[in-house]
Amino acid sequence: MAYEAVIGLEVHAQLLTQSKMFCGCGTRFGLPANAQTCPICLGMPGMLPVINRVAVDMAIRTGLALNCSIRPINRFARKNYFYPDLPKGYQISQYEAPICEHGWMDVSAGEHSRHVRIRRAHLEEDAGKNVHDGARMSRVDLNRAGTPLLEIVTEPDMRSPEEVVAYLKALRDMLVYLEVCDGNMEEGSMRCEPNVSLRPVGRATLGTKVELKNINSFKFVKEALEYEIKRQATVLDAGGTIQQETRLWDVDKGQTAVMRSKEEAHDYRYFPDPDLVPVKISDEWVAEVRATLPELPAARRQRFVSEYGLPEYDTGVLTDSRELGDYFEACVKLFGQPKPVSNWVMGELLRELNHAGTQVNASPVTPDRLVSLMRLVEDGTISLKAARDLFPEFYATGKSAEALIREKGLMQVSDETALGAMIDEVVAKNPAQLAQYRAGKEQVLGFFVGQVIKASGGKANPGKVNELLKKKLAG
Repeated sequence: MAYEAVIGLEVHAQLLTQSKMFCGCGTRFGLPANAQTCPICLGMPGMLPVINRVAVDMAIRTGLALNCSIRPINRFARKNYFYPDLPKGYQISQYEAPICEHGWMDVSAGEHSRHVRIRRAHLEEDAGKNVHDGARMSRVDLNRAGTPLLEIVTEPDMRSPEEVVAYLKALRDMLVYLEVCDGNMEEGSMRCEPNVSLRPVGRATLGTKVELKNINSFKFVKEALEYEIKRQATVLDAGGTIQQETRLWDVDKGQTAVMRSKEEAHDYRYFPDPDLVPVKISDEWVAEVRATLPELPAARRQRFVSEYGLPEYDTGVLTDSRELGDYFEACVKLFGQPKPVSNWVMGELLRELNHAGTQVNASPVTPDRLVSLMRLVEDGTISLKAARDLFPEFYATGKSAEALIREKGLMQVSDETALGAMIDEVVAKNPAQLAQYRAGKEQVLGFFVGQVIKASGGKANPGKVNELLKKKLAG
């Protein structure tokens, strides 16, 4: 039987705040275990939480970018369950009154697009982390406990692993542009949990869903969903039934495995947190946040195509990060030719940045330095090939382009008198080729250009040589 996959997604985005959701402890990654804790995030009796306003601002910011409605009055609830890394015995989250609701995002997957509805985006605190030492013991690190998260939940609108990956990449780009999350899946600052079910093609009713966990890369998301879709299809074809459960993705085995039966909302016994007052969000507050929204990745890509005439591939690379797009536009403002700027940024600059393992905002080649080199190519001072060969040293030393060109003796010969003498000598030595050219074999011009450049030791300006040769050969 042919089946259709129905997939929804829950994404937990760790917010880029300096302190935790309900206390003043820091949120840095990689510190020694339990170095960022206090009586509040350790769940000590009598301690009272205080809401982090910056986290609320970031939630509003994200909700607006996702076309959500911002709920004027939202409140926190206690989600009750026991696990060693949850020191209070409950998680502070939002349930019946989330801060953001009813949004959407359009994503492109291959040649088609998908309208993905956002059911809700709500604030909550993270749990700690259990560190397992084989079968001997487990330790609990509560550095992460209380870190602010924004959980973004979609409707079950996606139909393939490819669409899920496209949505995740678009969401990650948006969160990074908004400066609310760094999108680092390996460090756990962006975590996703797909819910997948199958139904016969053409049927409207949903099948039994399975939630997948322990996925920390786009590659593993795709592989886990592909495996789970095949597994469920095999079970259904054999006459079996799908159990509602949570399954872990085993990277080494390349398969999912049962973790536990899937809980329902009533299993958590949600109730409003008595220690926290409702959050009232005024229209003025929303307007203030809306005024700070940057141009988002999808809109920027469209503008780069329409305003600068760039190919879609270029726009995809240049808008991969907000900083790289800013760098490109700063160069265009100085140089005025978008495509050559794009070629240099995507080619020479990104190659050196990747080699150095650094980001564009830390590049020693600032926009004005890159443009200074490009101008020397444009006016014929140095050839394009020589400039590209020179770029690694230009990047590493911080020297000016002019100084390096003088040091390396790379200045092109553009003087008409000097080039004319070389041309006369080359033409005189090659009468047969001269006759061929004058007989209509115009491709011989390339031979003469090569010979003149060779005679100049590679320093002759090819454009100028072309111009002078055509005059000489025509006579």
